[in-house]
Amino acid sequence: MQLPRDDREHPRAQAFRDFIRNPPFPCVGAKSALSRGRMKIVVARDIASGWDDMRIYPALLAFVARYRQEPDLFQSFAVVFEGPEDLSEEDFEQNLWARAQSLSDKDAWLGQPYDGRVAEDPDNPHFSLSFGGEAFFVVGLHPNASRPARRFSSPVLVFNLHAQFERLRAEGRYEKLRASILERDEALAGSLNPMLARHGETSEARQYSGRAVEADWRCPFQGRAAASPEPAADDWHPLALPRGAMIPTRSA
Repeated sequence: MQLPRDDREHPRAQAFRDFIRNPPFPCVGAKSALSRGRMKIVVARDIASGWDDMRIYPALLAFVARYRQEPDLFQSFAVVFEGPEDLSEEDFEQNLWARAQSLSDKDAWLGQPYDGRVAEDPDNPHFSLSFGGEAFFVVGLHPNASRPARRFSSPVLVFNLHAQFERLRAEGRYEKLRASILERDEALAGSLNPMLARHGETSEARQYSGRAVEADWRCPFQGRAAASPEPAADDWHPLALPRGAMIPTRSA
């Protein structure tokens, strides 16, 4: 794996920040994270490929470590992919879960615990993904999203910490924030998002891609059981190295 690089000046990262800053964009939580300098953006090549997964994953772990040192509200981790730009909603959904599965398999193989505050089963109403022992709600965006708030010029996965939602609930701020986002989203789209639900009412997996999924939709995520006993020889290293650096494999 490689040390997380600084992608803040990448054109795709700049475009995504401009997208969030656009006044009609409804998620005030994302606006707050960006304005406070607490949105980490990684730019990757292709959401349909595992090419950059070994760079995304350590960057996600580094984000978790920074959050635990300073558990301030409104922190997000975003992966902005350079392409493809022509995915259908169904294709984007398939690739979102492929990336989630790949990252989760790496998390499991390295012995990272699953966040005990959430469920591992994607059919469970209390399901969330977990990386580095922290639960995450994932928001997907792409050019062909049916909801305007999810329609960005290239694929994006935004990882939002479950713990922050729980803190907002404990402080009595969650419902007000949620109502504000729903109102702004309805103003932008002309209708309420039919997929939105509170954590614990129905599995949040149905919301990740932004597609209005069918009543009998089943999440393709296979959970931790899908992690192989040992990853490929060029994937196994738990060490973080500078971009482009190489270390010997076990067979060397």
